[in-house]
Amino acid sequence: MSANTLTTKCCIVGGGPAGMMMGYLLARAGVDVVVLEKHADFLRDFRGDTIHPSTLELMHELGLLDAFLRLPHRKVERLVGQIGNVRVTMAEFTRLSTACKFLVFMPQWDFLDFLAERGRRYRGFHLMMRTEATDLIELGGRIVGVRANTDAGPTEIHADLVIGADGRHSTIREHAGFKVDDLGAPMDVLWMRLSRRSDDDTEAFGHFEAGRIFFMLNRGDYWQCAYVIAKGSADEVMKRDIADLRRMILAMSPWLGERVNELKSWDDVKLLTVALDRLPQWYRPGLLCIGDAAHAMSPIGGVGINLAIQDAVAAANILAEPLHAGAVTLDCLARVQARRQWPTRVTQAVQRTIQNRVIGPVLAGAAQPKPPLPVKLLNWFPPLRGIPAWAIGIGVRPEHIRTKEEAGA
Repeated sequence: MSANTLTTKCCIVGGGPAGMMMGYLLARAGVDVVVLEKHADFLRDFRGDTIHPSTLELMHELGLLDAFLRLPHRKVERLVGQIGNVRVTMAEFTRLSTACKFLVFMPQWDFLDFLAERGRRYRGFHLMMRTEATDLIELGGRIVGVRANTDAGPTEIHADLVIGADGRHSTIREHAGFKVDDLGAPMDVLWMRLSRRSDDDTEAFGHFEAGRIFFMLNRGDYWQCAYVIAKGSADEVMKRDIADLRRMILAMSPWLGERVNELKSWDDVKLLTVALDRLPQWYRPGLLCIGDAAHAMSPIGGVGINLAIQDAVAAANILAEPLHAGAVTLDCLARVQARRQWPTRVTQAVQRTIQNRVIGPVLAGAAQPKPPLPVKLLNWFPPLRGIPAWAIGIGVRPEHIRTKEEAGA
């Protein structure tokens, strides 16, 4: 037995969007919950900073939307791209029937800090920073807690239920012995920043050319840029002089001009390895994985964060009452997977189709790409732009808040 032992109803490993949202919802419902986050704060350069209309709708249902939108953010009402020499509007969120007809770019640390601050208003919410889960505690074939390292030394957190929300490199799913089905991805991403000027375009932008794909996301005073490369080619690309990358970016966005010189070395570029995978089974007695720990998503559509949040809402809806009663059965956990497995499979199937029919061929191609007919139709018939806006912004089987706020929680 470790020197430090805690007991709670639910221990959530991972203070990302899924873990923080589920922790907040359970505490709001009167369930004692401990959220473990291995870092000292949330100030990291996250890949995904998009908050989609489906998540904004949840904030509206919780009565938090007005306060949330007072945080610094940028609204995006449409997504624009260029395929070869044809510019297209890919999606228009103004056509949605949600409270917010836009998606939001907001630093993820602000989103997580907001959930943490709201969670602390409930006496059952306990956030342990600088606490890294190292192993699971198992008794009689059931997971009954987590071992973790903290500044105060090794700690055991005993819980009726452990939630693995610690991302695509999940320690929890590894120690649980879960099998992972790798669905494959044809690309990786070089991630970088370039300064933005007040007279630059304001819209998020994607450019597809033969062998090259370049995305630019407006972050106010800088562009968050993603240069897409073929899977496994990073070592070869990054052996070259950084000037080669600058030239390739200028070929895609010549208006950037001298700003590409802000990339002084490869130290200014991060490699993001793209994964698309999922667990055949997300649970075992006393343990459930959600978010990227259960299904890593491709960056296509930027839906990963929002799908993780949908998992958290569904899990809280289904598990809050059993946690109150101390009766979380295997059937309860199976119901969460059954609820979220279908939208996960559908979304990943769409991502695989885009990867295999668009991304892969463009990266492998030598001829200038041309927009496929469905994309051309978006230019010809603007009302059709509501379809990709729904797929990206709302998605399959959106969740709604079913838990009640416990009086006195």
